[in-house]
Amino acid sequence: MTKLRPFHRLRWIVSAIVSFVLLLALTAFVPPNTQQLSSRARPVDSYAQAIERIETLQAKESSTHNPTCRTKLMTHGSKVERAVVFVHGYTFCPDMFQSLGTMFYELGYNVLVPPLPHHGLADRLTDDQANLTAEELAAYSDQVVDIARGLGEQVTMVGISAGGAVTAWASQNRADLDLAVAISPGLGYKQIPALLTAPVANLYLTLPNSFEWWEPELKAAGGLPNTYPRYATHALAQILRFGFAVKASAQRRAPAARSILVITNANDDAVDNAATAAVVNDWRKHGARDISAFEFDASLKLGHDLIDPARPKQRTDIVYPKLIELIAKR
Repeated sequence: MTKLRPFHRLRWIVSAIVSFVLLLALTAFVPPNTQQLSSRARPVDSYAQAIERIETLQAKESSTHNPTCRTKLMTHGSKVERAVVFVHGYTFCPDMFQSLGTMFYELGYNVLVPPLPHHGLADRLTDDQANLTAEELAAYSDQVVDIARGLGEQVTMVGISAGGAVTAWASQNRADLDLAVAISPGLGYKQIPALLTAPVANLYLTLPNSFEWWEPELKAAGGLPNTYPRYATHALAQILRFGFAVKASAQRRAPAARSILVITNANDDAVDNAATAAVVNDWRKHGARDISAFEFDASLKLGHDLIDPARPKQRTDIVYPKLIELIAKR
């Protein structure tokens, strides 16, 4: 066998290294694997079964969760015409929907507000939130729709931010969902350019988890009592991964939900509204049965979380009536 001359050997080594680096770079732009994510519906057959499943959830939460962050049920005592499931955002908990949920209850709805996996724990500095996975979000989406089928003849799901992504997933997969309302869905983050979303997600999924404070300057104050003041990089990456699953599914086929409403906030500084618009366009291209969109004007200067009345500078006097108009009066 002919030996490589030193120069040729060096050139071959350099070429191999460059090729390997380019391959790694190209691989980084491939979205995280989402093939294992699927929807498995097991809807209840009756109001009694729905209550049984809710009580099971509440029993598991009794010793671990903040009392205000446990599964909330506002019921009229039997199955009614309409039921609504509210899904909160990442690091928040069901308490954010207490006021809005009460309004829907007074309109005749049965109201269910369950915490996302690893959320609402009594220890607000818990490391457990880093264990959140896209698979758990998909399973949670099915679980809450399954329960709601026993609470109302018609089922509405309303989710914000990460909860909006959960709602978008349900929109894509649940034909027994009568109305899906995704508010500022977390399908991409505004701070991350769209082209870099996959590399960033892959990087955070690969690196060890780290915790960061949402508002470092307010670290001593600890933030609102119904939230986690820190976020986990692994959890954020899993939410991005879940968003990729929603986007990929929307590119392939029409959503299953009977009606979809997508609500965005032009002043949102957290999520990428362009990513949301792309999903809406894909749904329309595939012939979604009934899809509409609404955007709160930038002049209102609404924050990303426009639901929780405990947040400073909220405009629930504007937001709540509009949500009721858009959802309850459809």
